[in-house]
Amino acid sequence: MKVGLLRAVGAATAVYGVAVAALPDLLARPSGLVDGEGRTASATRTALRPLAWRDAVSGLAMTLAPEGPALRAAAYVRIAADLGDAVLLGATLPGRDRKLKAVAVSVGWGALSVAGLFAGRRGRGSGVMRSVEAGPLRVRS
Repeated sequence: MKVGLLRAVGAATAVYGVAVAALPDLLARPSGLVDGEGRTASATRTALRPLAWRDAVSGLAMTLAPEGPALRAAAYVRIAADLGDAVLLGATLPGRDRKLKAVAVSVGWGALSVAGLFAGRRGRGSGVMRSVEAGPLRVRS
């Protein structure tokens, strides 16, 4: 696990989440969730804020969680959120270009967390696989 990478992804996500919660236009405009004059409807701002707080809190968890199971759990939550964003935004945003960009950004951030989780594990086995390699009588090596 690359703790520094996970913490950096978490901090960036937390900062972005707080920024979007305060200024939903930061997400609404590039996503095409504005009217013809570039204004974000009140209902859209309201709908984006919980998403932003989810990002802020999950990013903060990655930043502050102790190394080990808590940090892994926080990273898995973040990965699930990023993949969910990719699926939902890719299916619902207006315009093909916006959909593709949203998917690329969401998958990219998720991939950074995956890289942080699994970096340095080559050849050693880990988690369940380490248990299998060690034999049935040993739970962990």
